[in-house]
Amino acid sequence: MSHNSYSRCWLHLVWATHARERLLPPGAAVKVSDFLTQYARDKGLYMKINFVNADHVHTLIDLPTNMTIEDAAQLFKGASSHWINSSNLIRGKFAWGKGYGAFSVSQSDVARVAEYISDQAEHHRTKSFAEEYERFVKVYGLVWRGEETVKTVSASRASVVPSLKRGVNEKRSVGGRSRQM
Repeated sequence: MSHNSYSRCWLHLVWATHARERLLPPGAAVKVSDFLTQYARDKGLYMKINFVNADHVHTLIDLPTNMTIEDAAQLFKGASSHWINSSNLIRGKFAWGKGYGAFSVSQSDVARVAEYISDQAEHHRTKSFAEEYERFVKVYGLVWRGEETVKTVSASRASVVPSLKRGVNEKRSVGGRSRQM
């Protein structure tokens, strides 16, 4: 990193298990969350929060100047899947699915997105991961072409929705697992 270089690039990263299978029971999910938090520290990445669901992960990171989005996603996914398998955290072989979602977050929305991530347990009582991911695709105006991890999103239905603020914080989680730094 060069001197006198400054950046603040908040990213909400989301990735799913292979075939979106619910592979991570609550105890394993907490351990993966702890691993991701420590791994981010070890790699010099600032991770404000993460939440590991049974079939997907949400993180909020400040991307450093010396790393691409792809680098960060590959680091987190590769290291955590290796750790899950070498720790025998679940039965059988664990793998993350292909791809990821990376959504920009303005400085003024960091607290709101962190709250959204911390409320995942409550949020997914009423919405599936597929519904949640489809909503992100719509909010950010993305069109997915044959992505195996987003089969539920029709390219013809993808459109920009005026604001992510509507409906994001549907309910406050009580006892949800998250890591905040």
